[in-house]
Amino acid sequence: MPAIRAVRAAALTVLLAGASLLAAGAPASASAAAPTPVGGGTGIIFRITPTPQEPAGYYICTLTAVGRDGAGNLVALTNAHCFIDDAGNKLVGEQVYRDSSPAGTAFAPAPVENSRPDLATGPIGTVTYVSTPNNLLNSGPKGLDYAVIKLDESRVAPTSTVGGTTITSLGAPPPNGTRMCKEGHRTGLTCAMKLGTNGIWFTHLIWTNAGDSGSPVVHGQTLVGNAWGAQHSSPILSILDEMNAQGGVGAGFHLVP
Repeated sequence: MPAIRAVRAAALTVLLAGASLLAAGAPASASAAAPTPVGGGTGIIFRITPTPQEPAGYYICTLTAVGRDGAGNLVALTNAHCFIDDAGNKLVGEQVYRDSSPAGTAFAPAPVENSRPDLATGPIGTVTYVSTPNNLLNSGPKGLDYAVIKLDESRVAPTSTVGGTTITSLGAPPPNGTRMCKEGHRTGLTCAMKLGTNGIWFTHLIWTNAGDSGSPVVHGQTLVGNAWGAQHSSPILSILDEMNAQGGVGAGFHLVP
């Protein structure tokens, strides 16, 4: 069977050569500091080799949203294709770190080689579910391309504002021609109009780049979808319906103040 492949135009794997680029000295204990704020637009780093302390290779994406599920778990959403390997395996159980590098802008994207796991905070959560990826460019089953991460509340706390984006509600995509924006760790806040729909997804002209996979797409302060590249996004309400039908961690997802 051919491997499941997804559009990965806004995700990235990085391989680093040479010695470790981490700052000298031991990281501070996460328990000794206040929880680190995370929300829609926060950069994440994962699949780190050989170790988080000396990363030679890694993947980077962006969180779509942070909230609580019906059981009270603090959870985050991002793209499914971030956690699918080249053989099509879904990497449930993968540990996720916050990307400690400064976020970029459309005119000055965050250098991918600068991405580093936030060792002071430590791993912020574990992947508990990976949906069917988008498979836009192949014959595989078409999916909403989302993943659920159960967050560690001893390390992180939810925030509604990241960069230039504040998320206060969840809703449907606006009419065609409406201006929308996305907040990605790689290219920050970029905006453009909604074009239409393509099957289960909606389309737009919003710019994304490597590492922006999972970025929240917003209309005002309303989260309407997740960006996964090729100017496509999945509607957040469709994602929530599927999560509720699936059950488990993430079902009953809602935003928290």
